[in-house]
Amino acid sequence: MEKSNFVDQIRVFCKSGHGGAGSKHFMRTKFNAMAGPDGGDGGRGGHIVLRGNKNLWTLLHLRYYKNVIAENGQGGNKNNMTGRDGEDIIIEVPLGTVAMDEETGNKDGEILEDGQEFVWVKGGRGGLGNKNFATATNQAPEYAQPGEPGSEGWKVLELKVLADVGLVGFPNAGKSTLLSSITAAKPKIADYAFTTLTPQLGMVEYREGRSFCMADLPGIIEGAAEGRGLGHRFLRHIERNPVLLFLIPADSNNHREDLEVLFSELEQYNEELMDKKFVIAVSKSDMLDDELKAAITAELPKDIPHVFISSVSGTGLQELKDLLWKELN
Repeated sequence: MEKSNFVDQIRVFCKSGHGGAGSKHFMRTKFNAMAGPDGGDGGRGGHIVLRGNKNLWTLLHLRYYKNVIAENGQGGNKNNMTGRDGEDIIIEVPLGTVAMDEETGNKDGEILEDGQEFVWVKGGRGGLGNKNFATATNQAPEYAQPGEPGSEGWKVLELKVLADVGLVGFPNAGKSTLLSSITAAKPKIADYAFTTLTPQLGMVEYREGRSFCMADLPGIIEGAAEGRGLGHRFLRHIERNPVLLFLIPADSNNHREDLEVLFSELEQYNEELMDKKFVIAVSKSDMLDDELKAAITAELPKDIPHVFISSVSGTGLQELKDLLWKELN
């Protein structure tokens, strides 16, 4: 169920409404058969609007919403009556959603706040009625504008998880166990690679009632930047995390090499990721003595803070929280 309940990318065909045509009409009264032009303007075509909803965490509700077609605007009418605007279609999306045009690959916009809205696909403008074209020399214009056509095309919605701290590590490094230890989240935990297929979020309770959000992200493998494993589907979720927590198991054969692979994949995917704040946690370290800790420390970068932890015994977890809070603030 985990894989089917979390959808972080969908493709939809969007078509906004056409604008209504302006009216070409002349007023005729009982006492004046040539009272002048009174054609009203056409209504605007319906927009397609995106709106942020903090209660959503996936794009699952849009999985079968393949065609989004907004209503056309109504034509103008006599007596200077403007046509009704086409009804807008509002699509609610989780925070962190990026809207893109499939053909050009350009970003149309992104939703970061609850209730935030932006017009994704604009409806066509309504045409002007003939009343707008009356002049001193042309008091009976026989012309009204047609409505502008709406826009259509394939669009893409991508969800990038919003969290303060992103957990980065190889499959089976203990990320899910750590998240379940310091938050109320209950991710699936098993002794095999890629147990976690989708991001899991949890709130870390800190001192004096403060808290921050941590995301357990699918495990990274060498070649992820080229799309191996979960590839780009994993890497795009860490773009919004201001702090990345690298989890390296104490029983790794080469801690320095593991870190270099992780750094390399991030840099190949997006060089800007290297500007984030990094913290290293050495997991499964409850059985290490001081000598082994010193040996592992010698393999780690000196400019990145690190801490030895054990999610099972709770060793070092408060120290890790203090370190992450310091980096976040």
